[in-house]
Amino acid sequence: MLVTDKERRAVKILLISDIHANYPALKAVAAHEAASGCNHVWNCGDVTVYAPFPNETIDWLKTHKAISILGNTDRKVLKLVRGKQFKKPRKPEKRIMYTWTHDVLTKENIRYLQSLGKKNTFKVKGLKVGLFHGSPADPDEFLFPDTPEERLHALSRKAGKDVICFGHSHTPFHKNFHGVHFINPGSVGRMFDGNPAASFAVIKISRKKIKIAHHRVAWDFREMEQGLLKSRLPEIYINMYRQGLKLN
Repeated sequence: MLVTDKERRAVKILLISDIHANYPALKAVAAHEAASGCNHVWNCGDVTVYAPFPNETIDWLKTHKAISILGNTDRKVLKLVRGKQFKKPRKPEKRIMYTWTHDVLTKENIRYLQSLGKKNTFKVKGLKVGLFHGSPADPDEFLFPDTPEERLHALSRKAGKDVICFGHSHTPFHKNFHGVHFINPGSVGRMFDGNPAASFAVIKISRKKIKIAHHRVAWDFREMEQGLLKSRLPEIYINMYRQGLKLN
């Protein structure tokens, strides 16, 4: 069987998650040399909340035709859109980030969030791919590099995918578990490991072969600081973004 040039050509994907409305970090990721030439953008949710640039972030995703899903912060914003409330988070400095986001989102960008689901599955170069926020079983489940293999086995059976992409834990890692690739790109907008640099992954797929590379990139903290102060949002977030830590 002859292999065409089109079949030989690898598909290059920018995999991102947990942007949390940090548009300065998203811009830095998009400008990174590793992201050059990406054919697609896959986003595993938590587009909004905790930074003052939700509209800019969503506009970028729309412009780049990203395949996107909802995260837990996005779902809570949509609860507010529907006139409902939520119990958690309880801390005032966290709740205000949700209500402020709800208040400033444009109607067009609210509709964009409303158009997204909790997962998205498709095929690329013969590989079955699934985008999830937490895990294939639960959008709020946290997966880490030390998640027990028994759990990964159960999730791989449930998902029935070759490639499982997810975020939520803000922890970048890749595991090939019996031929099933578990990929967390880390958080573009809010890393918690003491390094504020944005985290993302680049995936290359060619004829059922896959290569994954993780990257970190610094971003313009001054733009974030000015945005938080201009929007009169809690200043504790300035320290969190400066230090790359979750302080609340």
